[in-house]
Amino acid sequence: MLRIRHEVNGGPEVLFREDVAVPVPGPGELLVAVEAVGVTLPVVRKVREGSGAVPLGGEVAGTVAALGGEVAGTVAALGEGVRGFALGDRVTGLCFGHGYAEYALLAAPFASAVPDGAGSVDAVALVRSGLVARGAWEAGRVRPGESVLVTAAASGVGSLALRLARAGGAGRLVAAVSSADKAGFVRGLGADEVVLYEDPAAWGEPYDVVLDGVGGELLGPAVRALATGGRLVAYGSGGGSVEAYELLVRGASVTGFQIRAVAQGRPEVYEGWRRELWKAYGDGSLRPAVHGEIPLAEAARAHALIEERRNLGKVVLIP
Repeated sequence: MLRIRHEVNGGPEVLFREDVAVPVPGPGELLVAVEAVGVTLPVVRKVREGSGAVPLGGEVAGTVAALGGEVAGTVAALGEGVRGFALGDRVTGLCFGHGYAEYALLAAPFASAVPDGAGSVDAVALVRSGLVARGAWEAGRVRPGESVLVTAAASGVGSLALRLARAGGAGRLVAAVSSADKAGFVRGLGADEVVLYEDPAAWGEPYDVVLDGVGGELLGPAVRALATGGRLVAYGSGGGSVEAYELLVRGASVTGFQIRAVAQGRPEVYEGWRRELWKAYGDGSLRPAVHGEIPLAEAARAHALIEERRNLGKVVLIP
């Protein structure tokens, strides 16, 4: 089968195709014939930074890290002990191993059924990104009428965060993006205003809540944009540090959010959010924004698109 690997200490240009055997599911795992793969910023950054590498054997030299992410497709085999799934079921879920492949292994607790009428592309764009957006909204304890700033607003997660915020009764809803050419896109998702990362002084009146998917150097300005008693939810993989004084003078708080921690530590909450997302999809009130479908063999192009901040919505690979 086709699988994409990468060698460490490089960037998108060091993604390579390889032909490997179809994996065999272990206990508690599903083997999925992949129809769509969602590209995530943490995986793109892992490639750039060369983290998570393991030695390669056989004819392939160098080191490799598994490229994971959301996958959707059809169950091709079941590992020992798997319950609730059958051969031929359509599923989606978060793959922590090799997800950039024609076949991938999913741990059963991280898999969910794709309902009739939903395509695999929408499934990978909706589930993980939607769960992060839903969880960040919950962590921010957003009340109807409050002002909300969403950074990385044109990303897969950010675009869904905007839609959930609008549906959830946010008052003033502002999208922060990297370039002005994304303004029309995020306004179409419900943003009242659009601001640019490069000019925090123009972000306007302080915000009750900031949902931050960028981190890094933007984390400081995002904290300073909080109103008295404001809450910032950091859910991105960009890192960054916060000055305690900035929180003290505002009586503000910062909360970290990671969907994997919820899936593992609070599975009933994770499952509840997942049901909510599919219900909203089913009644037409929530649709993911998809930038485009890119062949799996051209994964480097997909990574470059995200690294250069050119994507509008979710980037999806098609085997």
